[in-house]
Amino acid sequence: MSRFLHSRYQNMEPYTPGEQPQERKYIKLNTNESPYAPSPRVLEAINRTEAEQLRLYSDPEARALVNAIAHRYGVDRSQVMVGNGSDEILAFCYMAFGERGFRYPQISYGFYPVFAETFGVDGQAVALKEDFTIDIDDYKNAGRTVLIANPNAPTGICLSRSQVEEIVASNPDDVVIVDEAYVDFGGESSVGLLSKYDNLVVVQTFSKSRNLAGARLGFALTSPELAEDLNKMKFSFNPYNVNRLSIVAGAAAMEDEAYFQECTGRIRKTREKTAQFLSDLGFTVLPSSANFLFVKPGTMGGTEYFTRLREEGILVRHWSDPRIVDFVRVTIGSEEEMERFCMVTKILVEG
Repeated sequence: MSRFLHSRYQNMEPYTPGEQPQERKYIKLNTNESPYAPSPRVLEAINRTEAEQLRLYSDPEARALVNAIAHRYGVDRSQVMVGNGSDEILAFCYMAFGERGFRYPQISYGFYPVFAETFGVDGQAVALKEDFTIDIDDYKNAGRTVLIANPNAPTGICLSRSQVEEIVASNPDDVVIVDEAYVDFGGESSVGLLSKYDNLVVVQTFSKSRNLAGARLGFALTSPELAEDLNKMKFSFNPYNVNRLSIVAGAAAMEDEAYFQECTGRIRKTREKTAQFLSDLGFTVLPSSANFLFVKPGTMGGTEYFTRLREEGILVRHWSDPRIVDFVRVTIGSEEEMERFCMVTKILVEG
């Protein structure tokens, strides 16, 4: 740390991304990426003609992408706001809606408290219930902006749309943000509530179910007024936040519904097969509606399991938080990757 760093940030703990090793070939089940390639339409869209246009700025309104998203979700284009990954969308939410503070689960996406500290927002973290579920009563009449990941991360547990609606309806004078990064793998989206509530923001990403983590694309679906607020933040920070190739790639991915259904379906099937295998081995496996499993080994601690898997060339995600230190999060990879993961796990458990 230099002596020039702003005093606000000197004690800040930044978000720690999942390990991205360069020196060795691993089976990467630690960062919730898709095991499948982008849609063939994406590969067609990113062509030489588009690449040659990189000398020009991208469309600051990202109209091709916004139109594709609006069409897919049956909303007006004025209700869509796009960004450089859903993380950027969430950052804009903190900037736009943080005056009265934020409330979010204590065990959830690690960026939530980091954003609060970064933007000087009063962040209020609420403990999960004993079974790792969210108690919706904790978020009713909050008196501040509510932010919930649904399905939650790293647990994978999902609230129903009716439960989300109870939260939204009880906070008419505050914004409720539902982070749906993993919703396409079995969760119940809250997009259908947008026509009823003007205080709801639904945030999604292309990184998981659209197979475009490296393109850095996210979007918000909300009321025209809240979308305008978010765009005010964007145009005050980085008007060209989505690059030209990501715009065309995102539009192509959004339009290929058949490929989207195929990939998410395969991941759901592999997830259930893996969950059953681990349960049969004596693992605690939380019910997941995401593209990962949150599991507790029955015969060893989470730290030991994480370490021994890594020694075998398999990366999973592990945290030191005492509440979840005995758990690991396992991204669902390809069928072949998960067969290898299961085989190694069986050897580690049974000796």
